[in-house]
Amino acid sequence: MSNRVYYISIISLLFLSACQSDLPVPADNRPYYPGIPSYAGKMPVPDDNKLTEARVRLGEFLFFDTRLSKDLSISCASCHDPAKAFSDQKRLSNGVDGKTGKRNAPTLFNTGFAPDLLWDGGSFSLEAQALVPIQNHREMGMRLDEIAARLEPDEEFAALARSAYGGERIEYVIIKALASYQRSLVSFDTRFDDYYYRGEESALNTEEKAGLELFFSEKTQCASCHTPPLFTNYSYRDNGLYNPYIDSGRGRITLAPEDLGKFKVPTLRNVALTFPYMHDGSLATLDEVLAHYNAGGKGSPNQSALIRPLKLSIEEQKMLISFLKTLSDKRYEK
Repeated sequence: MSNRVYYISIISLLFLSACQSDLPVPADNRPYYPGIPSYAGKMPVPDDNKLTEARVRLGEFLFFDTRLSKDLSISCASCHDPAKAFSDQKRLSNGVDGKTGKRNAPTLFNTGFAPDLLWDGGSFSLEAQALVPIQNHREMGMRLDEIAARLEPDEEFAALARSAYGGERIEYVIIKALASYQRSLVSFDTRFDDYYYRGEESALNTEEKAGLELFFSEKTQCASCHTPPLFTNYSYRDNGLYNPYIDSGRGRITLAPEDLGKFKVPTLRNVALTFPYMHDGSLATLDEVLAHYNAGGKGSPNQSALIRPLKLSIEEQKMLISFLKTLSDKRYEK
């Protein structure tokens, strides 16, 4: 699908969906509260898709449904597995017809806070983003009307859809419900949060605290881009991974030469669980990531000034990795 057709389809769907936003909300549609701590700020939610229990429940139903893919082989959860912190721990994900994606599947935790989506920022909302894997021929390879035709006879789906969205068209229900489920996926229950925000001194050991100090130090300036509490500032940076880049990154969207090779700064929350790393999954371990940054990158044309030789010792790198592991959600700790 060309970019032009893709964006027209998104705009058309969202316009028509907005026209139906005045439909009555079912009486049993109670508000849903994701459990966001006050220090994390407020998650933006569109007025025509407020979070409710019924909408999140329907979104979860769809998230695990393989009927969203052409050959019934994958669901959203295939690439964003809850057991793997909503990643798939693969360099590139498997799609329909034996195809693979072109970029690494990132975690979905806290994605509801993002001002735009995808590695290049090509989607402006979670509702728009839901269309991308569905329509991509390397991922699910479907159209919304085809999915609607599959789901319409399903009485369980029909009941969930009525409860969540009343009489809205199935096509709009699908993208809105998937967006609602993704907004429910938050992660702030970590040992770092206990120490840094909740004042529990014993939550981190000596090595982890030393790694925290190094992370926030002028020597590394890690927090300049991976800024708490979300551990990303959602900027686009060329981190010197390649010279030259095959994937143009943000430049594919803006067509600006200065954006070639830039990708969104990913969150570091749950980073120890969401390997491999970088936009293409080319670095397998945190040790490889630290080695890349310690070396100062490949000197690509748009490389960020923050990427320069850090001269970290082996011990300092070990401290940083120990700290990064404290950003893992406690539900995954063994």
